Parts: sequence; C-alpha cells; structure tokens
Amino acid sequence: MDVDFSAISGADKYRLLTNFVGPRPVALVGTRAAEGHNNAAPMSFFNVFSHEPPIVVLGIQTRGNGKEKDTVGNIRRTGEFVVNMVDMSIAEAMIVCGVNFAPDVDEVAFAGLTPVPSVQIDVDRIAESPCAFECRLERIIDYHRRVLIVGEVMHMHVHDRCLDAQRRYVNPATYQPIARLHADTYITSDRQFELKKPEALLHYEAAQVTPGPEAASR
Repeated sequence: MDVDFSAISGADKYRLLTNFVGPRPVALVGTRAAEGHNNAAPMSFFNVFSHEPPIVVLGIQTRGNGKEKDTVGNIRRTGEFVVNMVDMSIAEAMIVCGVNFAPDVDEVAFAGLTPVPSVQIDVDRIAESPCAFECRLERIIDYHRRVLIVGEVMHMHVHDRCLDAQRRYVNPATYQPIARLHADTYITSDRQFELKKPEALLHYEAAQVTPGPEAASR
C-alpha cells in the first residue's frame, strides 16, 4: 500500500498518522479561563522536545467549525499552562475533560479532580496527576488550522511513589503513564523491557566521540 498524502482527505491523513505513529503520550493540559476558573483538556499530539532548555510542544487543531479551542485562547492570553501527565488512576477523568464543554465549565471540578496552586505560574495543577509540569509559553506557531504551542518547563511536581529509591528515575511498578494509540484505544506502560547497545559497539562509540547527555541517557 502506497499513499500520496496530497491526494487524500484530512480525515484520512489523521487516521493513518495516528494509527501508525504511536503510542503518543497524553497531556492533560490545564489553563486559566478569562473568568478565572480552571480549564483542562487532553492532548495526544504532545511530547518533550528538548532538555536544555526544557521544552514541550503541543499540537492543537481548531474545532470543526474553525474556531479556536479554549486551551489555545487561554494560553495566548496568559502565556501559561500546566501539563498534567495521565496514568490509570485519572484515565476516566481525563476522558471526561475531553468533552466539548461550554467555555464557562470548570472541567477539573466536573471530572472530580483536585486543583492545587502552582509554584511559578497562575494555573492550577491537578493533585491526582502523577507528574505535572508548570510551563510558560515560549512561542506559538500558527500553521493553517493547527497551532503548535512551544512551552518552557519552569517547575515539575512528582509524586514520591513514582520514583525509585535513589529518586533519580521513575519506578516502573508505580509510574505507568497511559498513551493513545488510535481512535478510542489507549495503552499503559505496564510491560517494560531494557535494550542496551552491544558492549563492543559501546567501546567503538567511545573511541569516536565523547557521548553527550542525550547519548548517555539512552
């Protein structure tokens, strides 16, 4: 099967891309509405793209009628947002937050989640989230009906239960984030395994260059 993306519909492009590029981490994005209440919406076009500076990127489509989503409008106005990571404990609440509510609805309250003031920004994080990133807007890229939001991570909150004994890495037994596959199908990271470079190739690599932090973390 070969697909010429210039010859298919937007719906078909979405179906093919999201079916085969996965799993995609889910960000439950918190923002502050103009009226002052909390707004929260799940985004699966999301990832971390840099550690120095610490950068995350959201990809948010406009609504079917072409209007901008509340999350984008709030971020444009305030320049702040929180990325709340999602595990099974809040998976059902995350889905509720994804309903197309009216702008005056507080999704955090509606879903039964607990707002907690952030440290460096004026957007509440979600207490039940295993990990939350306070972010300040770095830039917005408007591209047709898609908006790319680049945010710098200013502060991070992690539940102690999610860390190993040395508090350096996650504990895979207790931190199992969910990710989206296709349509209404999700996956959780409860099956993990290690893949390491062959020892001989590690020696070869060391002889060529001094590995940077990215290489060392793999």
